[in-house]
Amino acid sequence: MRNAFASEVTALAQADERVVLLSGDIGNRLFNDFKAACPDRFLNCGVAEANMIGTASGLALSGLRPITYTITTFTTLRCLEQIRLDICYHNLPVVVVGVGAGLSYSALNATHHALEDLAVLRVLPNIVILCPADQAEVHGALKAALAHNGPVYIRLGKKGEPTVHAQPPQFEIGKWIPLREGRDVCLLGVGTMAHVAMEAAELLAGGGLQSSVYSCHTVKPLDERVLADACARHKVVVTIEEHAAAGGFGGAVAEWLGDHPEVRPAFHRFGTADRFMYEAGEQEHAREIFGLTPAAIAGRVRELAGKASVGAS
Repeated sequence: MRNAFASEVTALAQADERVVLLSGDIGNRLFNDFKAACPDRFLNCGVAEANMIGTASGLALSGLRPITYTITTFTTLRCLEQIRLDICYHNLPVVVVGVGAGLSYSALNATHHALEDLAVLRVLPNIVILCPADQAEVHGALKAALAHNGPVYIRLGKKGEPTVHAQPPQFEIGKWIPLREGRDVCLLGVGTMAHVAMEAAELLAGGGLQSSVYSCHTVKPLDERVLADACARHKVVVTIEEHAAAGGFGGAVAEWLGDHPEVRPAFHRFGTADRFMYEAGEQEHAREIFGLTPAAIAGRVRELAGKASVGAS
């Protein structure tokens, strides 16, 4: 994903002289093409992420279109006050990009586990939150973010993520992308978990359950049209995200369901448990610990579908 971001931001900067890229002391070689094409519009802000956000705010107030880039936990949790007051309060067109979503940097332990960023950012007024599923969606997300006249947070994986789309999809803020159609259950996958949702759907199909799957690339605002339709047509609806189950995308959908008592499918949130991960291991190992594998998800969905069928009868 980070390579797709570097390619797209370079192309967009060459087309728009207002685009400025600020880095939090990472990605220096990654952005060699950007620096060659736009040498005066790349700023390495060092290990000073809060200052980077403040600098980006000043650039936006000057009429530029700044994009900040660094590791997810450092550009969100460490900079929450600056994002809240410098960017969101003034409704500035700053694009904050976090690389290493969820458990992408699992082996580097809790300092790099990005499992709370969606929860803390989605309550801020004015901000849009985008979680692209693959490289193709990264290109679309960055274009949409720069076209949006307000704050945007883009949550990226790291590298080597599976491709979800055979062809570049139409990407629009607030409109989720259908990946698969089924009558029984609906799997709402966020960001890098969209491909996991697709793999879970394959396992469910082997047991006779047909699944609709969506790439829910926009966490804020929710796609309420798709959400209402999914809840009306399926007996089971689940959210799947590499983020804490509390407060993230699943929390947002649960709040929506609470505001719409007329729709009541069986609902479950797949996310990480309310604890730190003290074990060491790579991303796949961490997903196994938190039950975020296709097999674990499919097994739980089968249980939910069985209970929903019993209740309906």
